[in-house]
Amino acid sequence: MRPLFEKVTVPEGVSWALLDRRLDEGIPFQWHYHPEFELTLTLNSRGQRYVGDSIASYDDGDLALLGPNLPHTWCSAERIDPAHPHHAVVMWFTEDWASAITGSLAEMHGVRPLLAEAGRGVVFSREAAETARPIIATIPDRPPADRLLRLMEVLALLATDDARRPIPGPGSDRQAVASPDQPRIERVLDHLHAHYREPVSVAALAEVAALSPSGFHRLFRRHTRLTVTAYVAQLRIGQACALLDNTSQPIAHVAEAVGYANLANFNRQFRATKGMTPRDFRRSFARQQVG
Repeated sequence: MRPLFEKVTVPEGVSWALLDRRLDEGIPFQWHYHPEFELTLTLNSRGQRYVGDSIASYDDGDLALLGPNLPHTWCSAERIDPAHPHHAVVMWFTEDWASAITGSLAEMHGVRPLLAEAGRGVVFSREAAETARPIIATIPDRPPADRLLRLMEVLALLATDDARRPIPGPGSDRQAVASPDQPRIERVLDHLHAHYREPVSVAALAEVAALSPSGFHRLFRRHTRLTVTAYVAQLRIGQACALLDNTSQPIAHVAEAVGYANLANFNRQFRATKGMTPRDFRRSFARQQVG
């Protein structure tokens, strides 16, 4: 269940990608990241939404916008209507696409602040999600040109949602990296997400980026607003939250599974990030499920 780099393919003849996902068996835990923005509407499903080191419950009509390279997954617990599948409409678009429409179209300038906030992840209010829901639900059945117009309509609508809220986490101040550096940071993040449970060497990461250690530090901080140590801790604690919530593994096994050889250090890092011990975190979600 380690985070993996996901390659999003934009079909020929269109400028962004769409997935109309229907699953009878449930939405699986697939911890991943990608360089595209992602707007996801989840229907007929409830469970947990994992973004960075944040974990929260979601329900029917959950609507969230995630920025580039933000580790995430949804994991369903049950269908609301057992006669129908879990349903997620997922829309991916690149930073270049977003910059083009918000920079060249005056009517879309208001979307810029929303996209800037998406670096940490944004969850929309129930009212905004209910307004956007029927528009998004029709997108998969429309021809490409109409799909584009509907996506722009939805983004413009969501930009007016003053009740939207950020998804908290230590990566909340991320900002986009300049496009010439994108291949370098993607290689680095791909390596980190595959090997975060192992000892991390800045020298090795600098080699992956083909930069000097000082140049690598500047690149990494410019993109993530975090040190490598803090970013790796985010990945480890995020995965630990998933294991604590979805498995009955002993806490010592969870610590080892996410890269902490020392249980006391794991407990200390977890408390610093989540404000509670791993044991209390597991109990809190057990209470939520009972309630």
